[in-house]
This record gives sequence, structure tokens and C-alpha cells, in this order.
Amino acid sequence: MNKAELIETVSEQTGLSKTQTDEVLKSILATITGQLSKGNKITLVGFGTFERRKRKARVGVNPQNPTQKIKIPAKNAPAFSAGSELKAAVQTGKAPALAKKKIAAKKAAVKKTTAKKTTAKKATKAKAKK
Repeated sequence: MNKAELIETVSEQTGLSKTQTDEVLKSILATITGQLSKGNKITLVGFGTFERRKRKARVGVNPQNPTQKIKIPAKNAPAFSAGSELKAAVQTGKAPALAKKKIAAKKAAVKKTTAKKTTAKKATKAKAKK
């Protein structure tokens, strides 16, 4: 699944437009990136933890010339540790039931809201014609 497919799926599940979903996704990713760059840890209970880890300097091997050793400098690297719900979902091949229920409830709420708005617009147009 690529970003466009993710946006389309989330848009369908939440009832938001694709543009709104894209903005939300970009905002989430920017926030995670910004917090990691500051050295903060982001924990999404059940899903996992994003953090910045320090890698020590080390000596490596040049893949084009295996006899040549190269120095690899120390650096910071992003890391992700999967949470228990994510691990269980991957192991069983099934999304958590709670997530499915929340998505179904949200879809129903969005449909009701949309129906109310449509009815209100029709009523306003009918009054305007009179």
C-alpha cells in the first residue's frame, strides 16, 4: 500500500475528503518527524513507539572492495518498536476488533450527519423557491 492508497482507505473509513485526509496524514508525519528531530519519543499505545537512537561509530567493509575497511561515523537514527496490538494483528492476520467497531461507528455517524445536511439544504432550497 502506498500513500495514495492509504489516504483513499482512511478517507473511506472516516468519511473525510481525500484532501482533508491528506492534510491530516501530513500533519501527523510532520509532528512525528519534528518530535524525533528534537530527541523526543512518541508512544501510540498498542501501536508502537517511535524514538531516536544513537548509533556508535564503527568500522565497516567496502562492498565493492571487501579487503578495504572504512570508518562509519556515529549518527542518530529513527527507530520504531511495535506495540502489543500491532504485533498481535500481524501474527493473526486480523485487525483488532475494537478498531473495526470504531471505524464502523464513525462511518454511521458521518452518514447520519451527511443525511441531515442534505435534508436541511433541500428544505432551505424549497423555502427559497416559495
